[in-house]
Amino acid sequence: MSGEQFVVRGRRVVTGEGVREAAVVVRDGKIAAVVSHAEIPAGLPVLDVGDKVVMPGVVDSHAHINEPGRTEWEGFETATRAAAAGGITTVVDMPLNSLPPTTTLEALQLKAEAARPRCHVDHAFWGGVIPGNAHELEALIDAGIAGFKCFLCPSGVDEFPHATREVLDVAMPILARRGIPLIVHAELESPVEGLTPGGDARTYRGYLESRPKRWENDAIRMMVELARVHRCRVHIVHLSSAEALPVLRDARREGLDVSVETCPHYLSFTAEEIEDGATHFKCAPPIREAENRERLWTGLAQGDIELVVSDHSPCTPALKHLERGDFGAAWGGIASLQLSLPAVWTEAKRRGLGLESLVRWMCEAPARLVGLAGVKGTLAPGADADLVVFDPDASFTVEPQRLLHRHPITPYAGRTLTGVVEMTFLRGTRIFERGQPLPRPVGHWVRRPVGSRAAA
Repeated sequence: MSGEQFVVRGRRVVTGEGVREAAVVVRDGKIAAVVSHAEIPAGLPVLDVGDKVVMPGVVDSHAHINEPGRTEWEGFETATRAAAAGGITTVVDMPLNSLPPTTTLEALQLKAEAARPRCHVDHAFWGGVIPGNAHELEALIDAGIAGFKCFLCPSGVDEFPHATREVLDVAMPILARRGIPLIVHAELESPVEGLTPGGDARTYRGYLESRPKRWENDAIRMMVELARVHRCRVHIVHLSSAEALPVLRDARREGLDVSVETCPHYLSFTAEEIEDGATHFKCAPPIREAENRERLWTGLAQGDIELVVSDHSPCTPALKHLERGDFGAAWGGIASLQLSLPAVWTEAKRRGLGLESLVRWMCEAPARLVGLAGVKGTLAPGADADLVVFDPDASFTVEPQRLLHRHPITPYAGRTLTGVVEMTFLRGTRIFERGQPLPRPVGHWVRRPVGSRAAA
């Protein structure tokens, strides 16, 4: 079914009205209507999925694809084929770790050209705020950038330096005037008491203590202050510290435009289960204790955390230093595009949370953040026909050799997950079917409409 009119019919279709028996009518790559089974137009081909779930395509607004420049770490072709297999139909690429980083209009054009022939899913791009590039921001906005990312601590790559408060005081008024979000890696480094220099770098406990919750909490307080001063939309990425949730909650009650996301690995793993030397679990901020994980889940259930996104951050096997088990030297990042949806559903289902919540966190809210509400992340008339046929009751064991990322390094190896993506449609074209090879890439660059605001 590609480039034609057809219907996807099921008994569990996730719409804005909840999970119900319905049929999605697709015409010319768009959703023409969502109707009852009795209202299906005559003469159209019907794909009946029975009790399988029909949901919107996932919008992953946080992925490091690393092309051009560090394509040996990942690349658009491998990242987006993994995304399609994971039910992701739109992925938003971070401004690092590509070379050059997406901090100028010229760099954005290079990245878009690299992506154009290789993407299996639709894609957008974040720009970067770094010292000295404020004069580039307007041109990037006019080109359709999704928004801008900054780091409050060293990013790990020299070509993307962190932004000081003084840098943000220049950039944020520009973004506020244009209605564009600033997304923030929120860690403010400060001395760590009791940390022994030159200690055993193989211990996970040592790594965890080297990046305390205080770093996140202090950074988030600073960003709330800056949001108050500049009235700029601020979004905190990959929240790990549940201690910061009251600060964010109070900011929203005050009327500040501040939001937050977390990631599948913070919701799935706990510090207590990570063995010394297991550097494939390393990410920044770090995976924290079980008690902290449960507080993140409570924040999601209560609406204090709006988004769940992958923070797909791959690297070559050598950079993980698995043979040494050195947390100090290893690259921090977890590759998870293909596994995000089942990883989150596994834990959500265990806690009695439903499919409507899953769609809200992983489809609707990320689409709003990047200015694509009503276009992506929803089964509503006029939206792109991005659909996922999902079996929420089936389970599988993660086998790294079956992953489609460039490098099959994953902390999920051997873990049993619930939820299997059976089919993925992008603008009405079937781009993934379980057990079948992927067709040629058909993804488009979806630009943020100029003038669209990122509603919380």
